[in-house]
Amino acid sequence: MNVTTATTTATATDLATARELVRDYLETVWNQGRTDLAGRYLAEDLAQHNPNLPDGRAALTAFVDGLRAQLPELRFELRRLAADGDLVFAHSLFTAAPGDDGRAVIDVFRLEGGLIAEHWDLNEAVPATTASGRPVV
Repeated sequence: MNVTTATTTATATDLATARELVRDYLETVWNQGRTDLAGRYLAEDLAQHNPNLPDGRAALTAFVDGLRAQLPELRFELRRLAADGDLVFAHSLFTAAPGDDGRAVIDVFRLEGGLIAEHWDLNEAVPATTASGRPVV
């Protein structure tokens, strides 16, 4: 095996591991509400770029707990997941309850030391129709 092949394989493995961490985080912490397991996914000093959230794992878990108390059936339906370097990109349909049209959400996570260390997100309401006829999520 040459050095290039070994490096490519390690990178592909690392990227697959990074994608799996984000997939598990969205399912466990957000969809299942298991904020008690957030330490498996989030750095304690999580840097937050969402304008409505302060930094830190504790702030995020308190937000998830509060939101789930109001919307116990909320769900992120992951549609696309990609990774590049230390970044993972998730494209999801967020619904507050069954039957909700939802919101199209893009999350960007920066991983460090096997945990999510930084987060950015954008979202928009899912429109009933689009000019192209294709869905936004």
